[in-house]
Amino acid sequence: MKILVSGGAGFIGTNFIKFINKKYDNYKIVCVDNLSVKESALNLEYLNKLNNFKFIKGDITDKSFIDKLFEKEKFNLVVNFAAEVAVDYSIKNPNVFIKTNILGTSILMNACLKYNVTRYHQISTDEVYGDLPLKSRKSFDEKSHLSPSNPYSASKASADMLVLSYYRTYGLKVTISRCTNNYGPHQSYRALIPLTIKNAINNKKIPVFGKGDNIRDWIYVNDHVMALDLIIHKGTPGQIYNISGNSKKNNLYVIKTILKELNKNENLISFVLDRPGHDRMYSINSKKIEKDLKWKRTYSFNKGIKKTINWYKKTLT
Repeated sequence: MKILVSGGAGFIGTNFIKFINKKYDNYKIVCVDNLSVKESALNLEYLNKLNNFKFIKGDITDKSFIDKLFEKEKFNLVVNFAAEVAVDYSIKNPNVFIKTNILGTSILMNACLKYNVTRYHQISTDEVYGDLPLKSRKSFDEKSHLSPSNPYSASKASADMLVLSYYRTYGLKVTISRCTNNYGPHQSYRALIPLTIKNAINNKKIPVFGKGDNIRDWIYVNDHVMALDLIIHKGTPGQIYNISGNSKKNNLYVIKTILKELNKNENLISFVLDRPGHDRMYSINSKKIEKDLKWKRTYSFNKGIKKTINWYKKTLT
């Protein structure tokens, strides 16, 4: 089995590659990444130590590059993590997100059709469903209406629709996963949890949008990649699978938990102007993957956040 992992030097991609490499010692993994995020180059230091792993620098929006890569490597499976993901940046530069998240996805799938790669998996996000009121008890499932709130989530929703169309029109065996907010090792310091840990360790102010009452459903990254393993090996083509952390916390709670674990004062918290159109609460359920593929979470938030803090403490010191 030869797998292409696009965007594999990013946060979740790195953890996915490490997991698959350890579990399937006969799999060959090729990682393509443009290394646009600073931490991706650091992640490669971990990945390059793996057996049966090869890194190739490139961009999924470069059709000529992708065609040559597929022709040479003859992949059995493509797992697409490659995406622009920063919501704030998408508000300022939406065209970049349209190019990578939509055009890049189409280029990968066209290459799958041209070079007889029969299996494709798209990494999506729970943000495509939009948000819910803070006190809502509702959760989105795979059949819920899509209502993205910003250019990032809109580009991901568009890519999802494109992926499903390739299943119906061309018969490409696709699956899509939509996961809640991940945390764990190898995440960029632009994200809330790594930024909070880094700033707290260095006694720097921790910015919090608005009142910090926006709620996210947090999942430890290992639980996510275990779900992906099940989907790519046992999932039904043409299906979408939600992956929930079942651990909804508001941003302020998360930050205070980290400060407490690091024995730091809450006066490091600095409230800043809220972002435009800031989503209030995300909530999805995972009943489908739990029932159909027997997926189970292994990390509570308390267990996962302690493990995450310890990893960053070692990395930063």
